[in-house]
Amino acid sequence: MPDTATDLPRLPFPTPDPLGLAPALGPLRERSPVTRVRTRVGDEAWLVTGYAPVRALLADPWLGRSHPEPEKAARLHDGMLLGGPMGDHEHERASHQRMRRLLAPAFSARRMRRLADHVGELVDGLLDDLLARERPADLHAVLAEPLPALVICELLGVPYADRDAFRAWSGQAAAIDDAGTSRAGITALGRYVAGLVDAKRREPAEDVLSDLVAAQQDDPELSDLVVAGIATGLLFAGHETTMTRIDAGVLRLFPHDGRSPGLPTDPDDLARTVEEILRLPVPGGGRGGGLIRYAHEEVVVDGVVIAPGDAVVLSIGAANQDPAVFDAPAELDGARRENPHLGFGHGVHHCVGASLARVELRAVFTALPARVPTLRVAVPADELRLRPDSLTGGLLELPVSW
Repeated sequence: MPDTATDLPRLPFPTPDPLGLAPALGPLRERSPVTRVRTRVGDEAWLVTGYAPVRALLADPWLGRSHPEPEKAARLHDGMLLGGPMGDHEHERASHQRMRRLLAPAFSARRMRRLADHVGELVDGLLDDLLARERPADLHAVLAEPLPALVICELLGVPYADRDAFRAWSGQAAAIDDAGTSRAGITALGRYVAGLVDAKRREPAEDVLSDLVAAQQDDPELSDLVVAGIATGLLFAGHETTMTRIDAGVLRLFPHDGRSPGLPTDPDDLARTVEEILRLPVPGGGRGGGLIRYAHEEVVVDGVVIAPGDAVVLSIGAANQDPAVFDAPAELDGARRENPHLGFGHGVHHCVGASLARVELRAVFTALPARVPTLRVAVPADELRLRPDSLTGGLLELPVSW
């Protein structure tokens, strides 16, 4: 049974501002950027809040997602996604390298450039729908939710007609306070994708799932289970995370009070603004507490010795607002030229889909000022309805007017 004593700071810290960090993180980062905490479920872990140690640990080869004794590992929360250890401890590094090798062609810069025009067309169609609605309209339902789903479905080869089902399963999978609900969502997603793998074997097409199935001919270790696992992860991450970033960007660039930090006016401004949207927190994004990793060997960071098997929680949000790296770190600054944020991770674990997320966000925030220049969030921030107890955070709805 976990120790429930209150001798250590306990995650997650309260976050009253839906677009801000937990107030406790800043002082903790300044005082002790690597410190012991107690997780949501009462287990002990190391919380890392400083930019330099978070960046170093993201790239450290001796920190991983797996644990040699998973049943004994500390857990961050009760969810099955990023709540505890994942994968085969003995083969984690090889499995990760295989996945990146397989997916590199799908997310290449050339393929993303070809995709950009099509994503722009999708955004325009969704904005046509938005502008045809009565005001206030729910931008989350009309744009932020369907766009990433459309794009990842086309890329993977997933029928868009099934979007309501896999969105529901993704929502279940992201639950952090109910292991049964989270497991049911992951199981349903995996079963669904496994069926698609069989279908692609019978009728391959020009999509990532078909590419993965074709790669099985040259890689005997690339089982259907492995293919389904890779594709399930892409389906979940490919629409959940970009969806929350679209909502967050709208809240910051088109706020209810009208005090926008400045809308992008040229491609360079747009690119810098998108990086700021990726750097800053999403609504409710702190509920998970951070990214959990496990030390595979002794690791020393910032003078602290982390023992093999210890859990390490990386606070990307706190690192991305470290004043030692970012001036005015809580502000969206579209003129910020140096922005080495960790929103996509770092090193060998840098997010393989980073280029896709940038394509989608650039398309959205190019089109919105042009098509809906008077857009404004229709309610104050404290009236926004957050997704309850979700790993990825986000909103249930985003009322806007124009």
